[in-house]
Amino acid sequence: MHNLKPVVMKFGGTSVEDARAFARVADIVASQKYLRPVVVVSAMSGMTDALLASVCQARAGSPQSAATTLAPQFARHVDVAMTLRANEQKEVLRAIEAARQEIAQLLNKVAEEPNKRAALADAVLSFGEGLSSMLLAAMLNRRGLSSQQVDARDCIVTDGEHGCATPLFEETYQRSQETLGPLVNSAIVPVLGGFVGAGPGGETTTLGRGGSDYTAALLGAALRAGEIQIWTDVTGVLTADPRVVPGAQTIPRLSYAEAAELAYFGAKVLHPKTIQPAVEDNIPVRICNSRALDHAGTLVGAESETTAHTVKAIAHKTGVTTVQISSARMLGAYGFLRALFEVFDRHRTIVDVVTTSEVSVSLSLDDAGALPAIVAELSQLGTVRVERDRAIICVVGEGLRGTPGIAARVFSTISDINVTLISQGASSINLTFAIEEARVKEAVTRLHEEFFEVDQVEELCKDPLPSSNKRMSAFGMQGITDQ
Repeated sequence: MHNLKPVVMKFGGTSVEDARAFARVADIVASQKYLRPVVVVSAMSGMTDALLASVCQARAGSPQSAATTLAPQFARHVDVAMTLRANEQKEVLRAIEAARQEIAQLLNKVAEEPNKRAALADAVLSFGEGLSSMLLAAMLNRRGLSSQQVDARDCIVTDGEHGCATPLFEETYQRSQETLGPLVNSAIVPVLGGFVGAGPGGETTTLGRGGSDYTAALLGAALRAGEIQIWTDVTGVLTADPRVVPGAQTIPRLSYAEAAELAYFGAKVLHPKTIQPAVEDNIPVRICNSRALDHAGTLVGAESETTAHTVKAIAHKTGVTTVQISSARMLGAYGFLRALFEVFDRHRTIVDVVTTSEVSVSLSLDDAGALPAIVAELSQLGTVRVERDRAIICVVGEGLRGTPGIAARVFSTISDINVTLISQGASSINLTFAIEEARVKEAVTRLHEEFFEVDQVEELCKDPLPSSNKRMSAFGMQGITDQ
């Protein structure tokens, strides 16, 4: 592996949603065969949700009915198999039927063995990625590429935490090199299901939400990849959520730090954990649209590029709860913050944003499931105030480091919206604050207009002879390729 820098290509569920999508992915992989691709694929869109629903139904005591609900999903896989050559088709159809029977047996165990349900759920969920990786490997072979399905459990080694396992990096890197290295060196395209790993005893584990991205990053780091590509149904990372701001634009380049902030605070294109292995090995991560091959997408790397906007993007997260703890005992005391955060640690609750003053601490929670118990303990430290139905807005950009007046511009744009929490000092590339959830769309839309649409027009006004193309782009008449 010393002289080879393969490309790791991860395809999400919507990129392999049907036979036509599988064929499109095969063409994309074939176009980069000279880069020695290693392919990671998610389950077909909707498959994981269907498998999870079947597990829940089996838990409720109806395993036979649960298995029956999966029939439409298996039919979708059969439809893809029917596009293969006759000899491959027969083999794949047998594997799909075997998977159907094995899942039915596992669902029976889910109903009968409550103490093993977490492990059994992971085993059931793993079939989504197993089936899609089998189909894609067969599709690549049909396309003329030498390809081989590889069981991700032979590469990704984790702890035993079912549902959200943590990869063991050293073991994962060694196993991945041993398993995939010979294939890459022989110009064989390995195809693995993402999201799935093997625990200490070889039992099936899953990596949690966004786990397929994590798989791709782990393999990229293990194989010292030249690039990690995340293929999805959107054209890169956008300047805002397009469901809130329809005119959101693709960001051509982001730094690792910018991408991590955006991912953590709501930009769902890139999972936060994906950044970690890439950062450690300085591997570029490219986010591409499998349905828009002529668009470069977003390239995430060690360095960013400066833009006229200063701000790169506006991310937001809803369903947030803020908690304020006030106590005069904080003044000049040590150990208070440690005692406070030990409460959250005991209840395994993650804190997102924290701000402090001399006598109070304000923080935000994404998961408020354990909040009643947390508040009961915090009340021993001081007065606790809880505000629900909040939203976090995060204004991100490397330009925030040295550009004065950004905070003033942000808050003057939303001056009539009450801000309940502000955090900037923890990161020099973001400004984060909380508002009422009911006004988040209004706030994000205004901020996007201020930092992207207004700035864009001002840039055009500086050009003494702006081209017609530039004028059209400024007013949304043309794509964002002029940027």
